[in-house]
Amino acid sequence: MPRPISNPPNPWDSEHIEWLGEPPAARLEVYEEQAKSLITKNDSPDVPFDHGVNPYRGCQHGCAYCYARTTHEFLGLGAGTDFETRIVVKRNAPELLRQELSRRRLRGEGLAFSGATDCYQPLEASYELTRQCLEVCLEFRTPVGIITRGNLVRRDAELLARLHQRAGVSVYISLPTMDARHCRALEPLAPAPEARLETMRVLQDAGVPVGVAIAPVIPGLNEHSIPEILERAAEAGAGRAFMILLRLTRGVAPVFHQRMTEALPERASRVAKALEELRADQQESSSGFHARMRGSGERWRLVEQLFEGSCRRLGLIHGESGLEDSQVLARSPLPSEHQNELFS
Repeated sequence: MPRPISNPPNPWDSEHIEWLGEPPAARLEVYEEQAKSLITKNDSPDVPFDHGVNPYRGCQHGCAYCYARTTHEFLGLGAGTDFETRIVVKRNAPELLRQELSRRRLRGEGLAFSGATDCYQPLEASYELTRQCLEVCLEFRTPVGIITRGNLVRRDAELLARLHQRAGVSVYISLPTMDARHCRALEPLAPAPEARLETMRVLQDAGVPVGVAIAPVIPGLNEHSIPEILERAAEAGAGRAFMILLRLTRGVAPVFHQRMTEALPERASRVAKALEELRADQQESSSGFHARMRGSGERWRLVEQLFEGSCRRLGLIHGESGLEDSQVLARSPLPSEHQNELFS
């Protein structure tokens, strides 16, 4: 069901126009571009790797809390439904990747797919840009780390297995909840939780190292689900795990709170209260939030204990970033001034 148009004000626009009355339905618009470059150098505290590849801008999965929503604002678009329904496709992504890998060395570092938007979102079924980029990585023996919610990664299981044997691969399936209703409310076009577990089984059976990412941990909503998620993922073949705390930036917070209020009204106030408690814990803590999106304060320490204890019990390799622990993607330490907050 198409959602009404709803975007927070774009800070880069001089005007913000809203519809009076019932807004028109939002429908998918696809824009093809010939990109000038592909491999991006990352120094953001939000993501734990140095080099990434994004074949698409925007994401059809429509996750309410996606930190990449604000990247659409730099295109003159909105961080709300524009991000979900106005997708930019980099048609020349495989050719660019081949050119850039030919003339540069990553010093043994790998590439993250994608870092901003899901490389296995539905449009990948027809464009196959991610698959073609992986074939280039196989050609250049480039290690790859993938974080996805998409079932389309199953299509490339054999290719990923060959790439793993030649260079190294890790695939993390993002699974923040086992509640199908919560999943549909906050990640409307992403696969259901059970389907993501089946994706883990398919990859594991193909010989692809697979892990689970509890991303994000939403205080007041899914903290209690951490043991169940890890147990089900381990049963499906996951050998690694990591978690990331929800982070609501200026352009993302309105989208998240609106979605919670509309789709999960009985949970919205509880989540809002938990977020305020966590922010208060952060302000009282001398350490603040870790640059890699780890929290501070008593509440977050309890969450960490629950996560780490469950991982030890299940024999899951775990850490704060997941991709680093896979030894596929490496990043240099961040300077101490890179600190972020729950709200910024």
